[in-house]
Parts: sequence; C-alpha cells; structure tokens
Amino acid sequence: MLAQQRQAAILERVRAAGGVRVTELAAEFGVSDMTIRRDLESLHERGLLAKVHGGATIAGPGSTDEPGFRAKSVRQLTEKAAIADRAAQLVRPGAAIALSAGTTTAELAHRLVDVPGLTVVTNSLPVAEILHTGGRPDQTVVLTGGVRTPSDALVGPLAVGAIRSLHLDLLFLGVHGITERAGFTTPNLMEAETDRALVAAADRLVVLADHTKWGTVGISSIVELAAAQVLVTDDRLPADARRVLGDRVGELVMVSATGAGRATATPTSGGAAE
Repeated sequence: MLAQQRQAAILERVRAAGGVRVTELAAEFGVSDMTIRRDLESLHERGLLAKVHGGATIAGPGSTDEPGFRAKSVRQLTEKAAIADRAAQLVRPGAAIALSAGTTTAELAHRLVDVPGLTVVTNSLPVAEILHTGGRPDQTVVLTGGVRTPSDALVGPLAVGAIRSLHLDLLFLGVHGITERAGFTTPNLMEAETDRALVAAADRLVVLADHTKWGTVGISSIVELAAAQVLVTDDRLPADARRVLGDRVGELVMVSATGAGRATATPTSGGAAE
C-alpha cells in the first residue's frame, strides 16, 4: 500500500472512531510504529488530525469550541450507553443526586426513570425533560435557572446561586476534555463555574467520559483529576491515560460495550477498579 493510500485509510479511521493508536495502526497495516508516526505527522501538518501521545484524534478548532447537544448526541453511542449502564448502578432509591449537562449524563437519565424516591438536580434541559416525561411520580426534578449554552446547559449566576444552597449525595459530571495538566475541562467559562458549584454541593463526584475526551482541552478547568472519587470510561482509553488516571482519580472504572446498552467492567492497571 502506498503512503498516500495508507494515510487516507488512517484519516477515515480517525473520523469514524474519534481517535487511533499507533500500535493498532502498525499491526493493521503491517508496518513499523515509526512509519505510522510519519503518517500521522504528515496528516497533522496538513491540519487533518491532531497528534496526541501514542496516537491521533480528530483535529479540533480550539479550546473554546462548543458543539451543540444534537451534534454530540450522535458520537460514541455504544460507549456512552455502556458508561451510563455502569453509572446507574451507583444510584440508590431515595438519594439526592445531581446530573450536569452532557449527552452521557442524558443517557444516564434514561436509566434513572424507574428509581423510587429519587431527587435529581440538574442544569441540563434534556436531562430535566427526560425525567419529567418518563420519571416516576415520587421523583423530584429540580432544574436550575440560568443562561442557556449551545450544549443545552443552564449556567451563570442564577444557576450557581441555586446550586450553592444544596447538599447532594452524588454528582454525575460530564466533561468536554481530560488531560493530566488541566484536569477535567469545558469550553465554556460560565459552565465551568456552574460545574464547580455542583462539585462543591455533592459528597461524591463521579465523572462520566468516553475515551475520546482524553487529550482534549477546554479553555476552563472544572476540577483537577484527584477531585473525582470515580471516573467511568470505556476500555478504548489509551494505555498512557490509564496509567495517569489510575494514579490520580479515586477509582478508574472502564467498561466494554458488549451489545446495545450492555457493559462489563474491566480492571485497570493503575488505582482501584471494579
């Protein structure tokens, strides 16, 4: 296969999966890691993808780019379903929890409609609608006020003021990006402030993020990696990310999609796991 043909095939895989690993591409195409790295460098220089440690991801327009809820809702569907299935196991009847804005937290909301006596605080319009229309009559849904963002989150002083008076058992937080240096990030400054208020109001923080969030950086940090008691992700997470996150978060849980909405837990090589 010519280099041009191989690079075109690599670019197709990046666009389909959101990211690729050097080792996997080398094995697939029967070439050395160095050859794949040269391919990725060429594609990176042309602005067609973004190089990350150990592989490459889709080239992003910048740290303040904020895709709309509808655009994000069609990405990594299997991974998000598996993550939501696992996260739902952490919710107990009668609990007071919060769900931040995001497509993965919206997936989780679908799985909470039958939990008795649940109180859910959210700044997400889709999450509130899911629980309002499909939830049990003994559930309470609290929607914060605020300014609406492209991702259908309510943010700003009104949202922060409402959240600061609350005391919650558990927060499920969706994030835009994760890196070792910046921690959990978002492309919206006001959303970062609202998310930090949610973190402060909850006894326990569970971050929900598929593997494509690793290496992505939003303009504003929400909290550092160590603030998360649990991070639920999928097993396509790169090896370097597993090492970093296994050392930093309280518990790294990786799930493997085994069908529509089903998942199995995968042990990690770092910190605690299930």
